[in-house]
Amino acid sequence: MAAQLLEKKGVRIAVEGCGHGTLNAIYSSVEKSCSNNGWDGVDLLIIGGDFQAVRNASDLNGMSVPIKYREIGDFHEYYSGSRRAPYLTLFIGGNHEASNYLQELYYGGWVAPDIFYLGAANVLRLGPLRIAGISGIWKGYNYNKPHHERLPYNQDDVKSIYHVRELDVRKLLQIRTQVDIGLSHDWPRAVERSGNQKWLFSRKDMFEAESRDGTLGSAAARYLLDRLRPAYWFSAHLHIKFPAVVHHAVEAKESTPGAEKLKNTEEIDLNGDVDGEAAARNADEITLDVDMDIDSTEEATLATTKSSAEKTTAVLEGDVGGPTSCGPKPGSTSQKLAVPDSLREQLPASFARPAPSPSAPEMAFPRDITNRKTQFLALDKCLPGRKFLQILDIEPISIQPDSSPARSSSGKLRLEYDKEWLAITRAFAGELQYGDRRARTPVNAGEAAYQPRIKEEEDWVEDHVASRDKLLVPENFSITAPVYDPALVIQDPPPPIEYNNPQTIAFCELLGIENKFFATEEEKAQRMRQVEKAEEGAAMAAAAEEVRGAAGDAEGSGEDEPYLDPTKRHVVGVAIIVTQPDQPNLGRYGLLILKRANEEQDFPNAWELPGGHIEKHDQTVFHAVVRETQEETGQEIDAVLGQLDDMLWESSSGASNVQLNYVVSVKAGKPVVLNPEEHSEWV
Repeated sequence: MAAQLLEKKGVRIAVEGCGHGTLNAIYSSVEKSCSNNGWDGVDLLIIGGDFQAVRNASDLNGMSVPIKYREIGDFHEYYSGSRRAPYLTLFIGGNHEASNYLQELYYGGWVAPDIFYLGAANVLRLGPLRIAGISGIWKGYNYNKPHHERLPYNQDDVKSIYHVRELDVRKLLQIRTQVDIGLSHDWPRAVERSGNQKWLFSRKDMFEAESRDGTLGSAAARYLLDRLRPAYWFSAHLHIKFPAVVHHAVEAKESTPGAEKLKNTEEIDLNGDVDGEAAARNADEITLDVDMDIDSTEEATLATTKSSAEKTTAVLEGDVGGPTSCGPKPGSTSQKLAVPDSLREQLPASFARPAPSPSAPEMAFPRDITNRKTQFLALDKCLPGRKFLQILDIEPISIQPDSSPARSSSGKLRLEYDKEWLAITRAFAGELQYGDRRARTPVNAGEAAYQPRIKEEEDWVEDHVASRDKLLVPENFSITAPVYDPALVIQDPPPPIEYNNPQTIAFCELLGIENKFFATEEEKAQRMRQVEKAEEGAAMAAAAEEVRGAAGDAEGSGEDEPYLDPTKRHVVGVAIIVTQPDQPNLGRYGLLILKRANEEQDFPNAWELPGGHIEKHDQTVFHAVVRETQEETGQEIDAVLGQLDDMLWESSSGASNVQLNYVVSVKAGKPVVLNPEEHSEWV
């Protein structure tokens, strides 16, 4: 097979939809499909996400999957070495992944021998083919954020870590030469309009409303499809097999999806009558048949029919912070659901429109990206009766390198780095923000600003990598986390811990870039302490909700959150009522007050109620009441008894403060514990 493929410059590949931890079944299906078609194997298996590279029970805690659906799967057999992948396997990440493991390999790497994770975004070569891909799924509210998730994760991190980020898309949009294959887990936005929508909606009726609104699929994937224009684009995620043919405009300015209608004469008709007259065949089209009810493991090169249905071109949302030169432009006729400004102002800050990027001169569409038609194919997950597998013999349309394709001693094709992508990676290495919730993604400066830098880095890559024969992806897999032991039953597995993956270390050294994914043991321990503190805050938030409920029942207090004037600073004062032995002239109840430290800038040595400023991270005013009470006195609130009048005062800096005062009772038996930096005495 190796000599035959070398002669025809084609590559035999198998494409599978969602993996869901079923490698044994997938490999068995590929073998059967190849046998049915007279092939002795494939050069590459591509899996379209939800791979679930679970090494052990702890990795399950890094997956965004309900506990009752979490399964170890069979990947650990390949990770441990007890099994070996029969075919070179390449996969992208989806939304059900052991994200902690994939994060070790942000730039891509081997998760097991012969099984390669593409990374958050990447371009690689296999023989004559050039493959580009993006991992994750689209969520507009996280698109413009950096990769802030880092172990140890909280519950929100597990649910956001797999969301596509703009910086990764921005990097792929700098590609100026032709690629052959594009990969994304979820479908490119509105790609269904380039296929048989009627058939799709008859099987998945919930898709119709999203398609009509222009929200079905990933806007980021559509940006990339319109820019990279590969010969093939493969996706998964929606658990249905669906082909389409996407036509690209000749001029760059026409590549922006609009609302005009086009006659798609090469659309695949999934409702075609297989017993009727044979339809005209397009020689360049992927031969697929999603009508025939054959077993999924036997799907190979099948037949299609032709449709004369009229479809509208893709519609994308234009207010999600997309790239400068791709996607809808202001004033476009694209249909979208507009959010009124009055409503948007009431939403959290993360829903706000991103600040517009500074205007930069746009560059002409790359002349080396010449393809005008992309064959799109989405596939299902690996289950009996599902259409999850397709085998293809693909010939390249990309510019071929001067050197011969890299092969192993047995004649198998080997993965190689892409020179242009390595240069882009170096150019953007400094803009990557990782593990910092306060960080912001650097503003998109525009392609015209980035290209000179990328050209310089291309020279560096040529001198330091290509000319030194270092483009071959090293087969340097190594085990990092413990291997799953079926004999060891763990009822409540611990959360995953962070490992410094040697592959990422080697890749960063190869490119001479900072490895932002490396952490010392001291740094890991520090982050663990921060998480523990955050968990304490979460516990206080829960207590605050209880306090808030009690406040709603208390006489003189309202159920609604107090109004906070945005022009003033707000603090809370907590009048803590404590019980004490009956004493003459004192009574049974007392009020806990604190003496401010002598070093305090405002009101040193003055006696006051416990309290402090309402912080940004306080979810409610009552959260601030609970937090300040615990921080300043060590007491735990039992109930809110009422609310006193507000106080207005100015600090030494001249800032106006509004103090909201609450009367509370606390749980008995806890000693008063002061922060000596703030208070010196209490009575």
